[in-house]
Amino acid sequence: MRVIAGTYKGHPLQTVSNKLTRPTTDKVKESLFNIIGPFFEGGICLDLFAGSGGLGIEALSRGMDHVVFVDQQKQAIQVIHSNLQALKLEGKAEVYRNDAFRAIKATSKRALEFDLIILDPPYQKISYESLLTSLAENNVTHLDTIIVCEHDTKQSLPKEHASFIQMKTDNYGGTTAISLYKRKEEIYE
Repeated sequence: MRVIAGTYKGHPLQTVSNKLTRPTTDKVKESLFNIIGPFFEGGICLDLFAGSGGLGIEALSRGMDHVVFVDQQKQAIQVIHSNLQALKLEGKAEVYRNDAFRAIKATSKRALEFDLIILDPPYQKISYESLLTSLAENNVTHLDTIIVCEHDTKQSLPKEHASFIQMKTDNYGGTTAISLYKRKEEIYE
């Protein structure tokens, strides 16, 4: 696993060596960032179920100002810290060992609104609908927030849910699909 593009292009990343974490392949990561905009002009990202932190680190490499990484596994948190230290990115990141729903509430209490939210839970273990509901109820998005849901190709995510509408879904062969969501505009009218 490596950083695909941007400031840290080509830098290898450590991965979590257990069966509980499924790293996003470089091919999927490259395709995803080509879709959502290859590079960013600042912004803040929430990387839930961060694993090794590869997606959030890719966002930093491509111009995000700050990433909040969240994972429940102790080993994953250690690997994220190690990857951030290797790239000297500690000042652009926060790392928390926490449940995803508690983390969403905690960021809401801080009045954070994210430009990019990455949801990559273990396949078939956590409801994306519940995650989207929590994001909406806790007001951690704005009109231009992009929500990335990485999921099993056998799983069909709703076209609309809570305050969000699906913009696009792509399958990447094997078991990986990506669905992108944005806020419904009428909420802001």
